Amino acid sequence: MLLWVSAFAGIRVGLQGYTPGHLALLRFLVASAVLLLYAVLARMRRPKLRDLPAILVMGFSGIAVYQMLLSYGEQSVPAGEASLLIASAPCFTALLAHLFLSERLNSWGWMGMVGSFVGVAIVSLGGHQGMVFSPGAFLILGAALAESLFFVVQKPYLGKYSGLELTTYTIWAATLFLLVYAPGLAQQVQAAPVEMTLAVVYLGLFPAVAAYITWAYALARTTASKASSFLYLLPVLAVLIAWLWLNEIPSVLSLLGGAVVIIGVMLVNARGRRRM
Repeated sequence: MLLWVSAFAGIRVGLQGYTPGHLALLRFLVASAVLLLYAVLARMRRPKLRDLPAILVMGFSGIAVYQMLLSYGEQSVPAGEASLLIASAPCFTALLAHLFLSERLNSWGWMGMVGSFVGVAIVSLGGHQGMVFSPGAFLILGAALAESLFFVVQKPYLGKYSGLELTTYTIWAATLFLLVYAPGLAQQVQAAPVEMTLAVVYLGLFPAVAAYITWAYALARTTASKASSFLYLLPVLAVLIAWLWLNEIPSVLSLLGGAVVIIGVMLVNARGRRRM
């Protein structure tokens, strides 16, 4: 969670020298290179052919789409407020699990779901510019949905592959999709200030490689709902890091909306499951 939450501020720094597409591609080229070196040295086994479609879905949804929507969204949404919107991911996870994994929600769960979306609306309208709708908020909300799909698809395959293996395959798949942003990357690396490039390298090594591996390790040992509930910590940590690193202080409305989101998510996960 600490590594993932630092990515919100890291992306804001990287965007000062890179376009969202180039930032995401460079970040995961770094991550892919590190994992390729490890895979060769450790003689990592290859994924089974029948699992490739699911791996491509995980790479596309959980990394490529998520990172692009988040990066474009953070062009207009501060890091702390972006993290508050991403806090809706556990609710999306619960909804997708209800639809595709037959996990049922009770009245508390649906109440929490509605409450979280009310909180998201408050954050979307309560940015630093006052009660003004931010289109970037919709992009970040889309990122939360893409991440939730990744969680639901990923869970069954952690019984077949280790967290390190599945993370490696998923990051390689995501990098393939992000190659559409390859034109102009070399020129932007040369033109970007060193600080911005180092921020992107950091994003590749830590919030990408290290965080996704430790997430997969944890997810393999608990349920998707319980693991995603730790995303409650993201807004608090992200606001703190954004304040220390970027001097960003969220508005009162954003903090209020974030609190509503978190309370709703807690209802979904703590009291929202029907006993079978």
